[in-house]
Amino acid sequence: MIYRALGIMSGSSMDGLDLAYVHLHSSQGKWLYTLVDAVTIPHTSEWISRLDAAPDLSAREYLLLHHAFGVYIGQEVNKFIQERNLDFQIQLIASHGHTVFHMPHQGVSAQLGSGASIAAQTGLQVVTDLRALDMALGGQGAPIVPIGEKWLFHGYEYFLNLGGIANVTSTVEGIYQAFDVCPANRVLNLLAGRKGQAFDQDGLLARTGNVVNPLLNALDALDYYLLPPPKSLPNQFGTAVVWELIKNSGCSVESGLRTYTEHIARQLARALDGKPPGKMLVTGGGAHNAFLMERIAALLEPQGIEVLVAEPLVADFKEALIMAFMGVLRLREEENTLPTVTGALRASIGGALWNGQEG
Repeated sequence: MIYRALGIMSGSSMDGLDLAYVHLHSSQGKWLYTLVDAVTIPHTSEWISRLDAAPDLSAREYLLLHHAFGVYIGQEVNKFIQERNLDFQIQLIASHGHTVFHMPHQGVSAQLGSGASIAAQTGLQVVTDLRALDMALGGQGAPIVPIGEKWLFHGYEYFLNLGGIANVTSTVEGIYQAFDVCPANRVLNLLAGRKGQAFDQDGLLARTGNVVNPLLNALDALDYYLLPPPKSLPNQFGTAVVWELIKNSGCSVESGLRTYTEHIARQLARALDGKPPGKMLVTGGGAHNAFLMERIAALLEPQGIEVLVAEPLVADFKEALIMAFMGVLRLREEENTLPTVTGALRASIGGALWNGQEG
């Protein structure tokens, strides 16, 4: 059976809307995928401002934005379909939305982008709210992608995604465990923004800076890093807690980037300390940061972990690809969560299904 699905992701790094058109083939309990086409639609300055301000909105304003962002996603999907002559080919849309609140200990994670609005705009079946049921069952609702890593990617003992937040997956002895390691691109991009750059290309600015040890020690001492998994981070941990430490340090942009790059690499090595050797597949925008990858590889080499960057299309769109896969599992009414990852009471069939098709 082949499913033709469109996965959509708006990541915490605020770079844009990722759309991945995927063919998913199910046969005898195994899954194969073909990533047919994908695109990142950069967020306009207006959308960045609106998404960034969302945590402080009133309930009324938040709901209006939830609808508006859903309409926007639907309109961009329609453009994607029209430009690629995909009319009547896509069976399903699975949209993660844009995370505004992530409070697992209160059982809440909220993503902007109304599924009903997307369905109404596109006239297609849409799956959204992929984290909600896992959280209602006591889970973290995150990391969300290991279910796709389990079924679609083989031959790796570890997976690292370097997005707005860095998260790692371990498959040791066939048991999937994953958690958020630390903020990543969201913080690096904020620093690069002080130089008028959207991001630090290849880590060139970081490479010219110096490690500021008092700042590095303060970052490494944050309480979150002492918590055992399962655990996950809200976006505000990076934009508030971490960012305040960096700003208050008084360091230069270059040294801030150098120090925070070292922090990411150190926290990853710390998270995998004592784990057996193996291969690690790296994806996300940070996979293109040559200096960051150098530091990660250098600190993981003594642990026998080989760092491998995914091919560019997979590196950039793996999360959107897996959203499509999770949506297909929801359509098939099959489990699309891993309780060993999230800490939920059990696996579940997560996601709200909105049918935009005419009767």
